[in-house]
Amino acid sequence: MTTYVWDYLPEYENEREDILDAVEQVFRSGRLVLADSVRGFEDEFASYHMRNHCVGVDNGTNAIKLALQALNVGPGDEVITVSNTAAPTVVAIDAVGATPVFVDVRAEDFLMDVQQVEAAITKRTRCLLPVHLYGQCVDLEPLRELCERYDLVLLEDCAQAHGARQDGRLAGTTGHAAAFSFYPTKVLGAYGDGGAVLTDDDDVAAGLRRLRFYGMERTYYTVQTPAHNSRLDEVQAEILRRKLTRLDSYVAGRREVARRYVEGLGDTDLVLPSANPGNEHVYYVYVVRHPRRDDIVERLKAYDIHLNISYPWPVHTMSGFAHLPQGPGALPVTEHLATEIFSLPMYPSLPIGLQDKVIAAVRDVLSTL
Repeated sequence: MTTYVWDYLPEYENEREDILDAVEQVFRSGRLVLADSVRGFEDEFASYHMRNHCVGVDNGTNAIKLALQALNVGPGDEVITVSNTAAPTVVAIDAVGATPVFVDVRAEDFLMDVQQVEAAITKRTRCLLPVHLYGQCVDLEPLRELCERYDLVLLEDCAQAHGARQDGRLAGTTGHAAAFSFYPTKVLGAYGDGGAVLTDDDDVAAGLRRLRFYGMERTYYTVQTPAHNSRLDEVQAEILRRKLTRLDSYVAGRREVARRYVEGLGDTDLVLPSANPGNEHVYYVYVVRHPRRDDIVERLKAYDIHLNISYPWPVHTMSGFAHLPQGPGALPVTEHLATEIFSLPMYPSLPIGLQDKVIAAVRDVLSTL
């Protein structure tokens, strides 16, 4: 049996009746766009995080883009973020006409090195955009203090951190706004694309609702700010409503998979992930390190195990961002990590036998290096 880092089919088999009932409910409702399921999910997702507003959108990239626009970030502004992230984080910054400015990450946890942020602030800086990467939170308190001192906005990229906590606070509850993706692989994943923005600011929420609906308030007749169609789909919203009730169990399942990896691989020379003090890791992906990464990934194919690298090319080294001043060589920790990191299979419905197969194969490969 071929093994990949993620597979939704075991979960679907477990939840099939509920998922199909969600689809049936929407189809029989008589309302297919921005109706009861979207409103219900928005209310419930906001309530889960104890935030005033949730605005559902069509994907995680637009969640970041529209949040930046609603926070009045645009041409001429700089947004400080990281390069060790999925490219959409930076694509969204570019899409609003702002300039991404990168700081390096920490080798021990792959997260934004918050000690480098203040030195990167200029008179053009408007926003700090930390990425809660791989399932645990960036240290937000220093960033919150910088935002207060320099009059900046804090936008959390929570695409990989549904349910993660720092000092008891959920990811997405500290910044002026927080962007989420519900891509199927996520800790809370839809059966297609989806996204959302959380905020406590009434004006930001109102702006987001206009921006996802052509720049209109409630009808197709009056555009206030020209925008595109970026609505969350009713079917995906209803599926997400059902799955939100199981989010804590998904997190518990991921932590159990992580525990078994520590048990099976903790005595090897792989560098395994761990939670920082005060953090409650949700293990969106299980990223490990080894200097012979490429050899390991290639040799595991003989065991019919095919793994991902998150991420092999830092964003600042991509040709699409060659126009930025920070090119190859600018972020030494990020660039070094990109040669060593790779992901082992991680999802809450990962069968124990399949995980045992992966652990045994990894141990075999490591013994031959």
